[in-house]
Amino acid sequence: MDISKIKLNDGQEIPAIGFGTYLIPNNGATYQAVSAALSAGYRHIDTAAAYFNEAEVGRAIRDSSVVRDQIWVTSKLWLQDYGYEAAKKGIDRSLRKLGLDNIDLYLLHQPYGDVAGAWQALVEAQKAGKIRSVGVSNMTPKYWKKLIPQFEVVPAVNQVQFNPYFQQKELRRLLFNDDVKLEAWAPLGQGNQNLMQEQTIQKLAKKYQKNAGQIILRFENQAGTIVLPKSTHIERIKSNLDIFDFKLTEDEMTEIRALDTGKGTYDPDDAANEAQLLTAINVHTND
Repeated sequence: MDISKIKLNDGQEIPAIGFGTYLIPNNGATYQAVSAALSAGYRHIDTAAAYFNEAEVGRAIRDSSVVRDQIWVTSKLWLQDYGYEAAKKGIDRSLRKLGLDNIDLYLLHQPYGDVAGAWQALVEAQKAGKIRSVGVSNMTPKYWKKLIPQFEVVPAVNQVQFNPYFQQKELRRLLFNDDVKLEAWAPLGQGNQNLMQEQTIQKLAKKYQKNAGQIILRFENQAGTIVLPKSTHIERIKSNLDIFDFKLTEDEMTEIRALDTGKGTYDPDDAANEAQLLTAINVHTND
């Protein structure tokens, strides 16, 4: 199966589709899901310190028959490890939990707190070879304009919520100016049945003999985004990857673009999120 790659602004090439692990428990389920994904042909696995499953992701990678340099691994730094010194420890903690010598892409998970200090630590880790590419996540146009001018190195990616109902048009214009790629979390709208049942999506699914999810992922892929679908069901894991044997026409792309509402289900600009997230998630609970 041909999985296309997307070239980042730092010269690295990232697989255009990855396997997301958000909310998959660390009770063996993550290990099983990542193992199944690698067997199905995924070569890009996305995790985070705040997912509490880095260790199972790393074990699945080490136990697989796929050699390490063929697998792109992404993880993310959580808010408690922001600031320069804390971030250095957080990076090493992720490496230790994953059991890897380096991480292909490491992101700042949220745009709050001492972002500049944490970013400095990521850039130094990149220069030291611990991280190949550095990026950010959940950075809205507001935060992008505020924070990126402070950065010595421009991020390679910004991982945000993206699907046909929320196409991030203003943000994508900003990212385009710096050749920053958008990564889509919840690319299937977190299973939004209204999205899946949209007449346009269903019509194209019938035409191409694909399911609704495959049509949506192909639209996002052709729009130039890196997609990170998640599932724990073997058949769905496989079908989400099977999107490269057809191509939507420009008219069909335009039809799906027309579904955009301009609104997502999570707003990082909401001032309540910073305090809520710091309280809700403590990545050092089991240290």
